[in-house]
Amino acid sequence: MASSRLRWTALGAVLALVILAGMAGAASAAPRLLTLCALAAVAPAWLLWRVLARLAAPPVQTAAPQLPPLAQAGQALALEARLEHAPVALFVLAPANSPGEVAPLNANARQLIAPGRVADRAQLFALLAAQPASGRALIAFDTERGSERAMVAVSALTLEGRAQRIAALLPVESELESETLNAWRQLVQVLTHEIMNSLTPVASLSATAQGLLAELQPRIDDEAGADLQAALDAIARRAASLADFVGSYRSLSGMAPPAPERIELAQLFARLATLVGPAWRERGGELRVLVEPGSLALVADAGQLEQALINLLKNALEATAGMAAPQATVHARLVRGARLRIDVSDNGPGVPEALLANIFTPFFTTKKGGRGIGLALVRQLVHNNGGTVRHVRPVTGGARFVLSF
Repeated sequence: MASSRLRWTALGAVLALVILAGMAGAASAAPRLLTLCALAAVAPAWLLWRVLARLAAPPVQTAAPQLPPLAQAGQALALEARLEHAPVALFVLAPANSPGEVAPLNANARQLIAPGRVADRAQLFALLAAQPASGRALIAFDTERGSERAMVAVSALTLEGRAQRIAALLPVESELESETLNAWRQLVQVLTHEIMNSLTPVASLSATAQGLLAELQPRIDDEAGADLQAALDAIARRAASLADFVGSYRSLSGMAPPAPERIELAQLFARLATLVGPAWRERGGELRVLVEPGSLALVADAGQLEQALINLLKNALEATAGMAAPQATVHARLVRGARLRIDVSDNGPGVPEALLANIFTPFFTTKKGGRGIGLALVRQLVHNNGGTVRHVRPVTGGARFVLSF
Protein backbone atom coordinates (compact mmCIF):
# COMPACT_ATOMS: atom_id res chain seq x y z
CA MET A 1 0.00 0.00 0.00
CA ALA A 2 2.79 2.47 0.91
CA SER A 3 4.88 1.62 -2.19
CA SER A 4 1.83 2.22 -4.39
CA ARG A 5 1.40 5.73 -2.95
CA LEU A 6 5.10 6.45 -3.54
CA ARG A 7 4.83 5.41 -7.18
CA TRP A 8 1.84 7.73 -7.74
CA THR A 9 3.76 10.59 -6.07
CA ALA A 10 6.77 9.99 -8.33
CA LEU A 11 4.50 9.99 -11.38
CA GLY A 12 2.96 13.32 -10.30
CA ALA A 13 6.41 14.86 -9.82
CA VAL A 14 7.53 13.71 -13.28
CA LEU A 15 4.40 15.17 -14.88
CA ALA A 16 4.99 18.48 -13.06
CA LEU A 17 8.58 18.60 -14.34
CA VAL A 18 7.44 17.81 -17.88
CA ILE A 19 4.85 20.61 -17.79
CA LEU A 20 7.36 23.09 -16.39
CA ALA A 21 9.89 22.08 -19.02
CA GLY A 22 7.30 22.74 -21.74
CA MET A 23 6.47 26.12 -20.29
CA ALA A 24 10.18 27.01 -20.11
CA GLY A 25 10.64 26.12 -23.76
CA ALA A 26 7.70 28.28 -24.76
CA ALA A 27 8.98 31.20 -22.65
CA SER A 28 12.61 31.02 -23.74
CA ALA A 29 12.34 34.62 -25.05
CA ALA A 30 11.21 35.91 -21.62
CA PRO A 31 14.05 35.69 -19.06
CA ARG A 32 11.82 36.38 -16.06
CA LEU A 33 9.32 33.62 -16.94
CA LEU A 34 12.15 31.19 -17.57
CA THR A 35 13.57 31.94 -14.12
CA LEU A 36 10.16 31.33 -12.50
CA CYS A 37 9.83 27.96 -14.28
CA ALA A 38 13.28 26.94 -13.02
CA LEU A 39 12.41 27.89 -9.47
CA ALA A 40 9.06 26.07 -9.68
CA ALA A 41 10.84 22.89 -10.88
CA VAL A 42 12.95 22.70 -7.73
CA ALA A 43 10.09 21.39 -5.54
CA PRO A 44 8.94 18.50 -7.81
CA ALA A 45 12.55 17.57 -8.53
CA TRP A 46 13.32 17.32 -4.81
CA LEU A 47 10.12 15.33 -4.22
CA LEU A 48 11.00 12.93 -7.07
CA TRP A 49 14.47 12.40 -5.62
CA ARG A 50 13.05 11.57 -2.18
CA VAL A 51 10.51 9.14 -3.63
CA LEU A 52 13.11 7.35 -5.73
CA ALA A 53 15.41 7.08 -2.68
CA ARG A 54 12.67 5.52 -0.60
CA LEU A 55 11.71 3.07 -3.34
CA ALA A 56 15.32 2.00 -3.76
CA ALA A 57 15.86 1.46 0.00
CA PRO A 58 15.61 -2.20 1.28
CA PRO A 59 12.42 -3.05 3.17
CA VAL A 60 12.57 -2.60 6.88
CA GLN A 61 12.41 -5.94 8.72
CA THR A 62 10.16 -5.78 11.76
CA ALA A 63 11.51 -8.06 14.46
CA ALA A 64 9.09 -10.32 16.32
CA PRO A 65 8.37 -9.09 19.79
CA GLN A 66 10.66 -10.76 22.26
CA LEU A 67 9.31 -11.88 25.60
CA PRO A 68 11.35 -11.07 28.67
CA PRO A 69 13.58 -13.96 29.80
CA LEU A 70 11.46 -14.50 32.92
CA ALA A 71 8.25 -14.86 30.88
CA GLN A 72 9.96 -17.30 28.51
CA ALA A 73 11.11 -19.43 31.44
CA GLY A 74 7.58 -19.42 32.89
CA GLN A 75 6.08 -20.59 29.61
CA ALA A 76 8.66 -23.40 29.34
CA LEU A 77 7.94 -24.55 32.89
CA ALA A 78 4.18 -24.51 32.24
CA LEU A 79 4.60 -26.60 29.09
CA GLU A 80 6.87 -29.05 30.91
CA ALA A 81 4.32 -29.41 33.73
CA ARG A 82 1.52 -30.13 31.25
CA LEU A 83 3.59 -32.86 29.56
CA GLU A 84 4.68 -34.32 32.90
CA HIS A 85 1.09 -34.73 34.11
CA ALA A 86 -0.52 -35.66 30.78
CA PRO A 87 -3.03 -38.53 31.26
CA VAL A 88 -1.15 -40.71 28.73
CA ALA A 89 2.31 -42.27 28.74
CA LEU A 90 4.59 -40.31 26.36
CA PHE A 91 7.78 -41.78 24.87
CA VAL A 92 10.46 -40.30 22.60
CA LEU A 93 11.37 -42.62 19.72
CA ALA A 94 14.18 -42.50 17.21
CA PRO A 95 13.24 -42.03 13.52
CA ALA A 96 11.72 -45.09 11.88
CA ASN A 97 14.70 -45.73 9.61
CA SER A 98 17.41 -45.46 12.27
CA PRO A 99 17.94 -47.42 15.48
CA GLY A 100 17.93 -45.60 18.76
CA GLU A 101 16.81 -45.54 22.35
CA VAL A 102 13.19 -45.32 23.47
CA ALA A 103 12.97 -42.92 26.40
CA PRO A 104 10.06 -42.06 28.71
CA LEU A 105 8.96 -38.45 28.51
CA ASN A 106 6.57 -37.99 31.45
CA ALA A 107 5.49 -39.45 34.80
CA ASN A 108 2.96 -41.90 33.35
CA ALA A 109 5.61 -43.36 31.05
CA ARG A 110 8.12 -43.78 33.89
CA GLN A 111 5.50 -45.44 36.08
CA LEU A 112 4.56 -47.83 33.28
CA ILE A 113 8.10 -49.17 32.90
CA ALA A 114 8.91 -49.10 36.63
CA PRO A 115 9.56 -52.39 38.46
CA GLY A 116 6.30 -54.17 39.20
CA ARG A 117 4.51 -53.00 36.05
CA VAL A 118 5.76 -54.06 32.60
CA ALA A 119 7.16 -57.59 32.65
CA ASP A 120 9.50 -57.12 29.67
CA ARG A 121 10.55 -53.51 29.03
CA ALA A 122 12.52 -54.44 25.89
CA GLN A 123 9.42 -56.05 24.38
CA LEU A 124 7.34 -52.91 24.98
CA PHE A 125 10.07 -50.66 23.52
CA ALA A 126 10.29 -52.88 20.43
CA LEU A 127 6.51 -52.64 19.95
CA LEU A 128 6.63 -48.84 20.20
CA ALA A 129 9.60 -48.52 17.84
CA ALA A 130 7.82 -50.66 15.23
CA GLN A 131 4.80 -48.34 15.04
CA PRO A 132 4.55 -46.18 11.91
CA ALA A 133 4.37 -42.41 12.21
CA SER A 134 0.91 -40.79 12.04
CA GLY A 135 -0.75 -44.11 12.82
CA ARG A 136 -2.81 -45.61 15.61
CA ALA A 137 -2.89 -49.23 16.72
CA LEU A 138 -3.98 -51.50 19.56
CA ILE A 139 -1.02 -53.32 21.08
CA ALA A 140 -0.72 -55.90 23.87
CA PHE A 141 2.13 -56.40 26.32
CA ASP A 142 2.69 -58.38 29.50
CA THR A 143 2.63 -56.86 32.96
CA GLU A 144 2.93 -58.42 36.39
CA ARG A 145 -0.87 -58.24 36.58
CA GLY A 146 -1.30 -60.09 33.28
CA SER A 147 -1.71 -59.08 29.67
CA GLU A 148 -2.49 -55.41 29.07
CA ARG A 149 -3.86 -53.80 25.91
CA ALA A 150 -3.23 -50.17 25.02
CA MET A 151 -3.88 -47.69 22.22
CA VAL A 152 -0.71 -46.18 20.76
CA ALA A 153 -0.43 -43.16 18.45
CA VAL A 154 2.85 -41.92 16.94
CA SER A 155 3.71 -38.49 15.50
CA ALA A 156 6.89 -37.46 13.68
CA LEU A 157 8.59 -34.08 14.19
CA THR A 158 11.93 -32.30 13.82
CA LEU A 159 13.30 -30.61 16.93
CA GLU A 160 16.54 -28.62 16.92
CA GLY A 161 17.40 -30.13 13.55
CA ARG A 162 16.92 -33.73 14.74
CA ALA A 163 14.14 -35.99 13.46
CA GLN A 164 12.30 -37.93 16.15
CA ARG A 165 8.94 -39.44 16.94
CA ILE A 166 6.62 -39.08 19.92
CA ALA A 167 4.50 -42.07 20.99
CA ALA A 168 1.42 -41.68 23.20
CA LEU A 169 0.36 -44.87 24.99
CA LEU A 170 -3.04 -45.18 26.69
CA PRO A 171 -3.83 -48.48 28.49
CA VAL A 172 -7.44 -49.50 27.77
CA GLU A 173 -7.62 -53.03 29.21
CA SER A 174 -10.01 -52.08 32.02
CA GLU A 175 -12.32 -50.17 29.66
CA LEU A 176 -12.35 -53.02 27.13
CA GLU A 177 -13.01 -55.52 29.90
CA SER A 178 -15.91 -53.42 31.16
CA GLU A 179 -17.46 -53.19 27.69
CA THR A 180 -16.97 -56.93 27.16
CA LEU A 181 -18.69 -57.72 30.44
CA ASN A 182 -21.62 -55.48 29.57
CA ALA A 183 -21.94 -57.10 26.13
CA TRP A 184 -21.89 -60.62 27.61
CA ARG A 185 -24.37 -59.62 30.29
CA GLN A 186 -26.82 -58.32 27.72
CA LEU A 187 -26.34 -61.38 25.48
CA VAL A 188 -26.88 -63.83 28.34
CA GLN A 189 -29.94 -61.92 29.47
CA VAL A 190 -31.51 -62.13 26.00
CA LEU A 191 -30.59 -65.79 25.51
CA THR A 192 -31.86 -66.96 28.89
CA HIS A 193 -35.08 -65.00 28.45
CA GLU A 194 -35.82 -66.47 25.01
CA ILE A 195 -34.85 -70.02 25.99
CA MET A 196 -36.96 -69.94 29.13
CA ASN A 197 -39.92 -68.64 27.12
CA SER A 198 -39.68 -71.75 24.94
CA LEU A 199 -38.90 -74.21 27.74
CA THR A 200 -41.79 -73.27 30.00
CA PRO A 201 -44.57 -74.48 27.65
CA VAL A 202 -42.58 -77.63 26.80
CA ALA A 203 -42.30 -78.57 30.47
CA SER A 204 -45.96 -77.74 31.04
CA LEU A 205 -47.13 -79.78 28.05
CA SER A 206 -45.01 -82.76 29.03
CA ALA A 207 -46.56 -82.76 32.51
CA THR A 208 -50.06 -82.52 31.00
CA ALA A 209 -49.32 -85.36 28.59
CA GLN A 210 -48.11 -87.57 31.45
CA GLY A 211 -51.37 -86.93 33.33
CA LEU A 212 -53.46 -87.79 30.26
CA LEU A 213 -51.41 -90.92 29.71
CA ALA A 214 -52.09 -92.05 33.27
CA GLU A 215 -55.86 -91.61 32.70
CA LEU A 216 -55.78 -93.49 29.38
CA GLN A 217 -53.45 -96.25 30.56
CA PRO A 218 -56.19 -98.95 30.84
CA ARG A 219 -57.18 -98.41 27.19
CA ILE A 220 -53.67 -98.35 25.74
CA ASP A 221 -51.55 -101.33 24.86
CA ASP A 222 -48.99 -101.95 27.61
CA GLU A 223 -46.00 -101.77 25.26
CA ALA A 224 -47.22 -98.59 23.56
CA GLY A 225 -48.04 -97.06 26.95
CA ALA A 226 -44.54 -97.85 28.22
CA ASP A 227 -42.97 -96.24 25.16
CA LEU A 228 -45.09 -93.13 25.53
CA GLN A 229 -44.29 -92.91 29.22
CA ALA A 230 -40.52 -93.23 28.56
CA ALA A 231 -40.68 -90.54 25.86
CA LEU A 232 -42.60 -88.12 28.06
CA ASP A 233 -40.26 -88.78 30.99
CA ALA A 234 -37.25 -88.02 28.77
CA ILE A 235 -38.83 -84.76 27.58
CA ALA A 236 -39.64 -83.72 31.14
CA ARG A 237 -36.13 -84.54 32.42
CA ARG A 238 -34.40 -82.73 29.59
CA ALA A 239 -36.64 -79.68 29.97
CA ALA A 240 -35.93 -79.55 33.70
CA SER A 241 -32.19 -80.02 33.16
CA LEU A 242 -32.08 -77.31 30.49
CA ALA A 243 -34.07 -74.93 32.68
CA ASP A 244 -31.59 -75.50 35.51
CA PHE A 245 -28.69 -74.97 33.08
CA VAL A 246 -30.14 -71.70 31.81
CA GLY A 247 -30.99 -70.61 35.33
CA SER A 248 -27.34 -70.87 36.34
CA TYR A 249 -26.45 -68.26 33.72
CA ARG A 250 -29.02 -65.85 35.04
CA SER A 251 -26.56 -65.13 37.83
CA LEU A 252 -24.40 -63.33 35.24
CA SER A 253 -27.16 -61.00 34.09
CA GLY A 254 -29.17 -60.69 37.28
CA MET A 255 -26.41 -60.26 39.84
CA ALA A 256 -27.36 -58.07 42.77
CA PRO A 257 -25.42 -54.80 43.03
CA PRO A 258 -22.60 -54.90 45.59
CA ALA A 259 -23.13 -53.64 49.12
CA PRO A 260 -19.71 -52.16 49.99
CA GLU A 261 -18.40 -52.36 53.54
CA ARG A 262 -15.01 -52.33 55.22
CA ILE A 263 -13.54 -55.83 55.09
CA GLU A 264 -10.69 -56.94 57.32
CA LEU A 265 -8.86 -59.29 54.97
CA ALA A 266 -7.39 -61.36 57.80
CA GLN A 267 -10.92 -62.21 58.98
CA LEU A 268 -12.14 -62.89 55.44
CA PHE A 269 -9.22 -65.23 54.74
CA ALA A 270 -9.80 -67.04 58.06
CA ARG A 271 -13.41 -67.76 57.00
CA LEU A 272 -12.13 -68.86 53.61
CA ALA A 273 -9.70 -71.33 55.19
CA THR A 274 -12.51 -72.72 57.35
CA LEU A 275 -14.79 -73.23 54.34
CA VAL A 276 -12.32 -74.57 51.78
CA GLY A 277 -9.38 -75.86 53.81
CA PRO A 278 -10.92 -79.24 54.79
CA ALA A 279 -11.34 -80.27 51.12
CA TRP A 280 -7.60 -79.72 50.57
CA ARG A 281 -6.58 -81.56 53.73
CA GLU A 282 -8.75 -84.56 52.84
CA ARG A 283 -6.61 -85.02 49.74
CA GLY A 284 -3.35 -84.65 51.63
CA GLY A 285 -2.88 -81.10 50.43
CA GLU A 286 -2.57 -77.66 51.96
CA LEU A 287 -4.30 -74.30 51.63
CA ARG A 288 -2.27 -71.34 52.83
CA VAL A 289 -3.68 -67.85 53.41
CA LEU A 290 -1.40 -64.85 53.90
CA VAL A 291 -2.17 -61.20 54.62
CA GLU A 292 0.79 -58.79 54.67
CA PRO A 293 0.49 -56.67 56.71
CA GLY A 294 -2.19 -58.22 58.87
CA SER A 295 -4.10 -54.93 59.11
CA LEU A 296 -4.96 -54.82 55.40
CA ALA A 297 -8.57 -53.82 54.72
CA LEU A 298 -10.71 -53.31 51.63
CA VAL A 299 -14.04 -51.62 50.96
CA ALA A 300 -16.11 -54.09 48.91
CA ASP A 301 -19.01 -56.52 49.15
CA ALA A 302 -17.71 -59.23 51.51
CA GLY A 303 -20.04 -61.94 50.18
CA GLN A 304 -19.18 -61.30 46.52
CA LEU A 305 -15.43 -61.15 47.14
CA GLU A 306 -15.60 -64.35 49.19
CA GLN A 307 -17.57 -66.08 46.43
CA ALA A 308 -14.99 -65.04 43.82
CA LEU A 309 -12.14 -66.49 45.91
CA ILE A 310 -14.10 -69.69 46.57
CA ASN A 311 -14.66 -70.17 42.84
CA LEU A 312 -10.95 -69.71 42.13
CA LEU A 313 -10.00 -72.20 44.85
CA LYS A 314 -12.60 -74.67 43.55
CA ASN A 315 -10.99 -74.49 40.12
CA ALA A 316 -7.56 -74.98 41.71
CA LEU A 317 -8.83 -78.03 43.60
CA GLU A 318 -10.13 -79.57 40.37
CA ALA A 319 -6.91 -78.70 38.50
CA THR A 320 -4.75 -80.49 41.11
CA ALA A 321 -6.89 -83.64 41.21
CA GLY A 322 -4.71 -86.75 41.32
CA MET A 323 -1.64 -84.95 42.68
CA ALA A 324 0.05 -86.38 45.75
CA ALA A 325 0.56 -83.04 47.52
CA PRO A 326 -1.71 -80.36 46.06
CA GLN A 327 -1.15 -76.82 47.31
CA ALA A 328 -2.94 -73.51 46.94
CA THR A 329 -2.08 -70.08 48.29
CA VAL A 330 -4.16 -66.95 48.75
CA HIS A 331 -1.85 -64.00 49.35
CA ALA A 332 -2.92 -60.38 49.93
CA ARG A 333 -0.38 -57.53 49.90
CA LEU A 334 0.19 -53.94 48.86
CA VAL A 335 2.08 -53.21 45.65
CA ARG A 336 3.37 -50.03 43.99
CA GLY A 337 0.95 -47.15 44.07
CA ALA A 338 -0.65 -48.42 47.31
CA ARG A 339 -2.79 -50.84 45.30
CA LEU A 340 -4.13 -53.97 46.95
CA ARG A 341 -3.28 -57.22 45.20
CA ILE A 342 -4.62 -60.70 45.97
CA ASP A 343 -2.85 -63.67 44.36
CA VAL A 344 -4.58 -67.06 44.13
CA SER A 345 -2.08 -69.69 42.97
CA ASP A 346 -1.74 -73.47 42.87
CA ASN A 347 0.90 -76.06 41.93
CA GLY A 348 -1.20 -77.79 39.28
CA PRO A 349 -0.48 -78.14 35.56
CA GLY A 350 -1.54 -74.54 34.80
CA VAL A 351 -3.73 -73.19 32.05
CA PRO A 352 -2.74 -74.34 28.53
CA GLU A 353 -1.45 -71.50 26.36
CA ALA A 354 -4.10 -72.17 23.71
CA LEU A 355 -6.94 -71.59 26.21
CA LEU A 356 -5.73 -68.38 27.85
CA ALA A 357 -7.69 -66.08 25.53
CA ASN A 358 -11.02 -67.77 26.40
CA ILE A 359 -10.87 -68.73 30.06
CA PHE A 360 -13.04 -65.78 31.16
CA THR A 361 -15.55 -66.22 28.32
CA PRO A 362 -19.04 -67.37 29.39
CA PHE A 363 -20.07 -70.84 28.12
CA PHE A 364 -16.42 -71.78 27.43
CA THR A 365 -15.24 -74.89 29.27
CA THR A 366 -12.99 -77.89 28.77
CA LYS A 367 -14.49 -79.88 31.65
CA LYS A 368 -16.86 -82.72 30.90
CA GLY A 369 -20.29 -81.56 32.05
CA GLY A 370 -18.98 -78.08 32.83
CA ARG A 371 -21.01 -74.96 32.19
CA GLY A 372 -18.26 -72.43 31.64
CA ILE A 373 -19.55 -70.01 34.24
CA GLY A 374 -16.97 -70.16 37.06
CA LEU A 375 -14.30 -67.73 35.85
CA ALA A 376 -16.83 -65.55 34.03
CA LEU A 377 -18.64 -65.13 37.34
CA VAL A 378 -15.36 -64.41 39.15
CA ARG A 379 -14.50 -61.63 36.71
CA GLN A 380 -17.92 -60.05 37.04
CA LEU A 381 -17.88 -60.23 40.85
CA VAL A 382 -14.44 -58.62 41.02
CA HIS A 383 -15.27 -56.00 38.38
CA ASN A 384 -18.50 -55.01 40.17
CA ASN A 385 -16.40 -54.26 43.26
CA GLY A 386 -14.01 -51.97 41.41
CA GLY A 387 -11.23 -54.48 40.74
CA THR A 388 -9.71 -56.45 37.90
CA VAL A 389 -8.71 -60.11 37.62
CA ARG A 390 -5.97 -61.43 35.34
CA HIS A 391 -4.25 -64.73 34.76
CA VAL A 392 -0.46 -64.64 35.17
CA ARG A 393 1.80 -67.52 34.25
CA PRO A 394 4.15 -68.04 37.22
CA VAL A 395 7.77 -69.01 36.64
CA THR A 396 7.44 -71.99 38.99
CA GLY A 397 4.49 -73.48 37.10
CA GLY A 398 0.87 -73.93 38.05
CA ALA A 399 -1.79 -71.26 37.68
CA ARG A 400 -2.00 -67.84 39.29
CA PHE A 401 -4.86 -65.37 39.21
CA VAL A 402 -4.21 -61.80 40.32
CA LEU A 403 -7.01 -59.62 41.73
CA SER A 404 -6.13 -55.91 41.83
CA PHE A 405 -8.07 -53.17 43.63
